[in-house]
Amino acid sequence: MSNVRKYFVLISLISILGSCISPPENFPTVPEISFKDIRFVPTEGSDSLIVSVNFKDAEGDLGLNPTDIDPPFNPVTFRRDNGGNLIVYSTRPNDAPSFNPIDWQINPIVNNVRVNDTIWVEQNPNHNNIFIKFFIKRNGVFTEFRWQDPPFFTTFNGRFPRIVNNANGQPVEGSIQYAMLSFGWTSIFRTDTLRIDVEIQDRALNRSNLVSSPEVTLNQIRKP
Repeated sequence: MSNVRKYFVLISLISILGSCISPPENFPTVPEISFKDIRFVPTEGSDSLIVSVNFKDAEGDLGLNPTDIDPPFNPVTFRRDNGGNLIVYSTRPNDAPSFNPIDWQINPIVNNVRVNDTIWVEQNPNHNNIFIKFFIKRNGVFTEFRWQDPPFFTTFNGRFPRIVNNANGQPVEGSIQYAMLSFGWTSIFRTDTLRIDVEIQDRALNRSNLVSSPEVTLNQIRKP
């Protein structure tokens, strides 16, 4: 399935409370979310599976911009041997995985220098701030559909942009629409019963509560 990592985000702010006002008691430091909606929108190109959640946060430190790539938001950590050397695929140790686009990067830039080799990496979950898991119902039991496993070697985790840029922070609430684009939704899931779990994370690395979609099929949530 191609284009599994493409997504777009729409954020709607219900309110931004002035930073001089004490946040209401129900505005938490750890982001709080609730499930809002799920839709499947076929198009002539890649189809969209869109999940929407409501959010509430006391500091408003939600979202990451493209320039937010320094630690702790770096995309990957480069694996090294006991001597501090980068581990390359041609001389990988026995416990290293076989080549796949999650565990290995080709010709990456390390410390501002391009390394012309295939380097073992570890994905940094804090590079993202929205986390998505898929589940399929089989014989009455939900089992995770793991995109990170063969043959896909990917994930639908991603980023939404900064909601406010106020360095002092301010309470916010609103909603996030997170659209995942692919040509393969119907060919993979067909008439399966699905559930999608969602979490978000703020820039202080506070992970929100987990919310789940209803049990649905693509046909049930298909929109023109």
